[in-house]
Amino acid sequence: MAEITIVFDFDKTIIDVDSDNWVVDELGATDLFNELLPTMPWNSVMDRMMNELHAKGKTIEDVKEVLRRIPIHPRIVPTIKTAHALGCDLRILSDANLFFIKTIIDQLGIKDCFSEINTNPSYVDEEGKLRISPFVDFQSSPHGCNLCPPNMCKGMVIDRIQATLAKEGRQMIIYLGDGSGDFCPSLKLRVEDFMMPRKDFPVWGLICENRALLRAEIHEWIDGEDMEMIVMKLIEKIKIQDSVQLLPVDFKIETMPIALPQSVKVHQ
Repeated sequence: MAEITIVFDFDKTIIDVDSDNWVVDELGATDLFNELLPTMPWNSVMDRMMNELHAKGKTIEDVKEVLRRIPIHPRIVPTIKTAHALGCDLRILSDANLFFIKTIIDQLGIKDCFSEINTNPSYVDEEGKLRISPFVDFQSSPHGCNLCPPNMCKGMVIDRIQATLAKEGRQMIIYLGDGSGDFCPSLKLRVEDFMMPRKDFPVWGLICENRALLRAEIHEWIDGEDMEMIVMKLIEKIKIQDSVQLLPVDFKIETMPIALPQSVKVHQ
C-alpha cells in the first residue's frame, strides 16, 4: 500500500469537546474566560487563564487530572490504532496546545501512533505554571491568511506537509476536522485527497456554502463510529486503487477479459 497520511484536528474531532473550554469550565474559571475573550485572541486568553488559575492555587497536576477525564467517543482510539497498524502516517494539526494534546493522547495510549503534532507551543515554567504561545508570532510575522485566526494558519501547515510528501513520493491525504479553522486546509487538498468534515459543525457549513472551491473528495461524518467506518473504507479504497496500478499490463489484460457480443441474425 502506498503510504497514506491522515491529518486529524484534535478538539471535537479526536476528543468530543474543546479542550480549552473543558479545562476552563472544570476548574471553575468560565466567567473570567468569557470576560477576557472579547479583549484578545483566543490563544492569548488561554495563556492568561493559565496564569490566573495558577494564582488561584490550581496546580499543573490539577490541569492534568482534568485533561485525563476528557470525553471521547469509544471508537476513536480503535480507529487511530487500526489506521496506524495498517501503515498510515498519522498527524495532528490543532489550534489547542502541545501540553493538553500530549497529556490526553498519552492517557489514551495513542501517543506513539502520531508522527507529528502541529499545534501551539506550551511549557511548564519554573513556577509550575503552564505557558501557551502562538504557533505563529502574529505580532512580528503575521501569516496573512484572512480565513484563519492570527495565531495559526492550518493551510500553511498542509502546504508544508504536501511539499514533504511529494519529495518522499507519497500521495494521499485524508483530513478530518470540525472547526472553521479547518476550511483553509481543505482548500489546499488535491483531487486525489479526501476531506472529512464533521457534519453540522462549522467547517461542514463552510464547505456546503463553497463546495465548488474544493477539489478533494468529501465524506462527512457524525461521530466516532461514523468516523471509523469511513476512514477504514477510504483506506481500503486506496489500497485497491494502488493494487490495480501496480499490476503488470499483461496481467491486467489476462485477468480482465472483455466479452465481445456475438452477432445476432435478424429475421425479416
